[in-house]
Amino acid sequence: MEDDSEPEQSSWAYLPDVCLRHVFHWLDDRDRSRAALVCKKWSCAMYSGSLWRCRTITFYGQPSRARTLEFQSALWYTKKFGKYLKHLEVKLSNPYNTPFIKKFQVIMRGLLSHLGKCNSHLVSLSIKYLELDCLIWKNVVRAQFIKNLAAFLKRMSNQLDYLNLKGARITLEEGCELLNSLSSLTNRSFISEINIEDFFSLHLSVYSSALFHQTMSKFHSLTILTFNYNCISDELLDILREHSSHSLCTLNIKCHIHDPHGQVVSGMAWANLAKRAPKLNVNFFFERVMKHDHLARILLVEIPVRSISLRSCYFSDPDWTMRPTLTNLLPAYWHGLQKLTLELNNDHELLDNELLQLIVSCKRLLFLKVWAFLSVSFMERLLQNRAERKCILTTIKVRIYTAQDDSTEEEQLLADIYRKFKYLIDSELNYFVITYPMV
Repeated sequence: MEDDSEPEQSSWAYLPDVCLRHVFHWLDDRDRSRAALVCKKWSCAMYSGSLWRCRTITFYGQPSRARTLEFQSALWYTKKFGKYLKHLEVKLSNPYNTPFIKKFQVIMRGLLSHLGKCNSHLVSLSIKYLELDCLIWKNVVRAQFIKNLAAFLKRMSNQLDYLNLKGARITLEEGCELLNSLSSLTNRSFISEINIEDFFSLHLSVYSSALFHQTMSKFHSLTILTFNYNCISDELLDILREHSSHSLCTLNIKCHIHDPHGQVVSGMAWANLAKRAPKLNVNFFFERVMKHDHLARILLVEIPVRSISLRSCYFSDPDWTMRPTLTNLLPAYWHGLQKLTLELNNDHELLDNELLQLIVSCKRLLFLKVWAFLSVSFMERLLQNRAERKCILTTIKVRIYTAQDDSTEEEQLLADIYRKFKYLIDSELNYFVITYPMV
């Protein structure tokens, strides 16, 4: 007798489409294309728009065969499913010569042109570290790329909510051209987040530019703005207060030693902005700007500071001392400071007492990262204060610099301290402490 019953199907055949799409979401392009060959149902799932909302395309300066295939696949799928795209990230990995940059410019021209015609969903665009001031960017190629990008931003200006052009390194005029593209249709932009850190070329005094102020006055709903201190002025703060105070939550400000930062910014301008933008938090990132008189001109008491990062980047200056900053400047933010990062080369300056006092005085400090010459006993004192609830730290990451090749004794002391406070560390802290020879 013949068996007319249908063959038993795998449980995968009964998996709801929404679950199948969720599984496909975690597959890379290669695995997705293979899965689409399994059956008609899986092939249909492959064409679901929800799978193609995010794309990262990496242009490899020195590609291997695998990287070339990965790039070609990412580019092909971006074009094929570009109409569904909501988040696009473009990366340049080790650009090394002019022909490569020319190829990048040509491919980006075609890609941006295609997306500009077919996409109506893109809300996020990130193209970081273009470094357009490098010699491999010939003038013609550079000008054409900026023209193409400006045209694309103009076309997408009504839908983009996030733009990241960190590290573009372009002139003031070129930078303002790109930013103005976001408001060229209505003379206003309602984008909520912009990252223009290291957007302008080094050494530019952007804070004195009327063109930059005019450009920034067109943004009316900024929530998060990331930029360099060489853009800050009373005029800019007044513009932010007038146009974005109802929405502004975060200013991320980088101050680098090679950027001009000698401008005078009044505490009143900061106070007026903070008053009109009650949700505002300011995060400062200092790179090799360590001297007290430089910092005092920037870190005004009226600023609602949430986070401070001070990095000396291993450089040592015999005229520099950290103590006045720890005792005079940073305590002014005791009521709001939540995150503190210190990477210092303080070889001949003991800071244990000053740093501990600062930590205890900052009542909302949750995150501490310190790379510095400290005594091991500092960790025991810090943990004792935490155990007694004199501070509320939840993350402690410390690299104790030592001038000795052999740090066995210090490591043993740290192990003893860990055992003493193991109950606290394991239950309440994200804790990482090591010694690090700096010979």
